[in-house]
Amino acid sequence: MQPPLLTRRSFCAASAVVVGSAITPPTAEEAAESVPFQLKYILGSCMYGYQYIGEILPEVRKTGATALDVWPKVHGNQREQLTDLGEEKFAAMLKQHEVTLGCLTQYKLGPFGLQDEMRLAQRFGCRTIVTGGRGSVGLKGTDLKAGVQDFIEKMKPHLEVAEETGVTIAIENHGNNLIESPDSLKWLAELRPSKHLGIAFAPYHLPQDADLLGRLIETLGDSIAVFYAWQHGMGCHEKLPKEQELLQMPGRGDLDFAPLLAALKQMKYSGWTEIFMHPVPRGIPILETVSAVTAEINRSRVYLDQLLNDA
Repeated sequence: MQPPLLTRRSFCAASAVVVGSAITPPTAEEAAESVPFQLKYILGSCMYGYQYIGEILPEVRKTGATALDVWPKVHGNQREQLTDLGEEKFAAMLKQHEVTLGCLTQYKLGPFGLQDEMRLAQRFGCRTIVTGGRGSVGLKGTDLKAGVQDFIEKMKPHLEVAEETGVTIAIENHGNNLIESPDSLKWLAELRPSKHLGIAFAPYHLPQDADLLGRLIETLGDSIAVFYAWQHGMGCHEKLPKEQELLQMPGRGDLDFAPLLAALKQMKYSGWTEIFMHPVPRGIPILETVSAVTAEINRSRVYLDQLLNDA
């Protein structure tokens, strides 16, 4: 028996089905998968010392960032400048330079004194505040877990305000704090009662073991709200020649950031990445001129982006 002849009409209909299926637009998930993973950079105002914020804002986009992390004294004084300028003028300056307020860093206020700062953040659409974790220092084992549990219990009224204002309080693993060790970070991530309590992950304050840091990032997962691209180098508490001080920057010191970036890429990290270091003394820019600071940040960004492409 001969197969039926393919008429012109049936051929056109079949062709339309094939063509139509070929041009079906991708789903949102498929579209997201096709976009190469990139870090979401934020610029720390304190990298420029006490420089006028109006001189820093034009640099934000130059560093590949879209947002500014505003620091107060002693590291910077841009938070005080915000108050002096007034919210309306500062908002206009942000808009002029197509920059958002991405983060407010507030160690001095601590985790239990952020209510007013969270409401300020809400008015600017800022979703992140970084501070330290107050509590006993040097705890280990079950004592450490209990200390983290106690800290979280004390945080609950403040997390209610965080949820109301849409802010994530990110606790940095800062030296001489309750939250300073890998284990303390793991307990914080595991026990946190709300997505509005997160981690500001600072490699500087942790063992300079790249593989350990990469595994720790994998464990902490989406609890990380801020990733400081920052290594220990030769430290930041004694005055050193500038070349030695700059060893805190990615691509200069000995820490291989490749395992860290591979972990961030694997988890599709969506929080902020802040290229960072501390100068000595605090309050001075990391280099003498605004343009030199920006160039140094970009030097590290090129290093990070290359590692990310290779991951």
